[in-house]
Amino acid sequence: MLHLPESVFGTVAPYLVVAALLFVVFQPKLQSWVRRRAEAAAAAPPVAGGSGDSAVLPKPPRRHGVILVILIYLAGVYGGYFVAAQGILLVGILGVFLQGTIQNANAMKNILVLGVNIVAAVSYLIFAFDRIVWPVVALIAVSSLIGGFLGAAVGRRLSPVVLRTVIVLLGLLALWNMVF
Repeated sequence: MLHLPESVFGTVAPYLVVAALLFVVFQPKLQSWVRRRAEAAAAAPPVAGGSGDSAVLPKPPRRHGVILVILIYLAGVYGGYFVAAQGILLVGILGVFLQGTIQNANAMKNILVLGVNIVAAVSYLIFAFDRIVWPVVALIAVSSLIGGFLGAAVGRRLSPVVLRTVIVLLGLLALWNMVF
């Protein structure tokens, strides 16, 4: 990422924000669809085994877990390069593929973003120390920590509909700033 031109980010980031917003907006329907498919696979009748009367229960689809890991990884790579709207992307992904509320997805997002930021910071220290602008780093670090703690505290108290609305509005604002 350190070697890609800025134009790559300028082209890709708005599409990622749109995808994240779609995940957040349609999260209840998508989550329900993913859950129904997993339950249907788990409830499928036993498949006859190869030895006598034994039956083998079908495993739930692992592809949902694989898709989740791939999407989280890609969101982490994006977040390590440019943090803006990474949280919206993660909340959308987690909200669809994990069971739980949007508040649970928001809490997990905070942990994942912290991990991404630590890995990115160490990577920049090792591979791009001469390109670091320390006053900007300090401002981003302090504001990210404060925002993470406040966001988690506020997010737990909001209803899912209000939290989803806030996330979508912030995502639209981020998209507006990227495009215009």
